[in-house]
Amino acid sequence: MINFRSIKILSVILFISFVLSGCSAIKQVTQTLVNLQRLKFKLENVNGFRLAGVSLSDKKSISDFSLTDGLNLSKAFSSKSLPAQFVLNVAAINPNDGTGGSKQTTATLTSFEWQLYIDDVPTVSGNIERPIEIPGTGQQSIIPLSIGLDLVKFFENKGYDGIINLALAIGGVNSSPARLKLDAKPTVSTPFGAISSPRITIVDKQFN
Repeated sequence: MINFRSIKILSVILFISFVLSGCSAIKQVTQTLVNLQRLKFKLENVNGFRLAGVSLSDKKSISDFSLTDGLNLSKAFSSKSLPAQFVLNVAAINPNDGTGGSKQTTATLTSFEWQLYIDDVPTVSGNIERPIEIPGTGQQSIIPLSIGLDLVKFFENKGYDGIINLALAIGGVNSSPARLKLDAKPTVSTPFGAISSPRITIVDKQFN
């Protein structure tokens, strides 16, 4: 027969077990948030830049365009449209490699809402098409973002030469993402569901 004393002892044991399991869950959630905050991102480079269908990868200046390419670009600008397509590669580092007492953890990026800024002008926005794994190795992983936008829509005030030079600076022979930045919101899958970090600004000079 179970007496009152046995019931009391059992209740205490159950309560302690509940508290301990709760503390363990809280610890896991806290560690997950810490791991998410340790993810860092940086703009790496630009690939495959095309302006109104013209490749800029082998162009340094306006004088490098052939007569045909120059005519096509001029015609497109006259029609108030200079569509650009390129891939912006974002480097990601997951430092959760198991050193320093932390657990080795692979981060699965399920969402990466972003808005592109060019010369501090807000332009197009988007998201990744599929989840991307970022291994906990401390090594760079690349997140390729396919971007398309009409430069005339955002930079008509620069004029034809200004837009062409802007495009060359971003995607020409000496291309650099220095004039770009991303406002992004990474979301990572966890055993507790998807967790999003606060919005971050990603630039080319350093990991943020």
